[in-house]
Amino acid sequence: MRYWEDFEVGETAEVGPVTVSEADIIEFASKYDPQPFHLDAEAASKTMYGGLIASGWHTSALYMGMYVRGALADTASLGAPGVEIRWTKPVRPGDSLTGSSVVTELQPSSSDPRRGTVYVEHEVRNQDGVVVMTLRSRGMIARRPESLSP
Repeated sequence: MRYWEDFEVGETAEVGPVTVSEADIIEFASKYDPQPFHLDAEAASKTMYGGLIASGWHTSALYMGMYVRGALADTASLGAPGVEIRWTKPVRPGDSLTGSSVVTELQPSSSDPRRGTVYVEHEVRNQDGVVVMTLRSRGMIARRPESLSP
């Protein structure tokens, strides 16, 4: 188990890939973001996107799955108080996404000595290396229990 004390500024992680299918895009959109450019290839071809694109929320969910499985699975994660997301390019059917993250800051909690915050900057890229999403997160991570002893 990795605790807050085990993280280092500058540490990186690479995650993925995951390939996005047209069926995945439509299924996600029909449940969570039912806009025409996410649901219907013909309607999407008449938009500024020129074709079907994944919802940004779908891209975010795909990356979160990759990041949790590839980088957070064995940590004492306590969740996050929020993130800042930018969707910089459309994700299209057949795109293969990978992600990278870098720890930028570590801060012990000022209100709870049992946890600390890990600040991370993330990029998600398609198969051509084009950045399709950036994300800044603040993850709350439990402190190592023995580090709390007096």
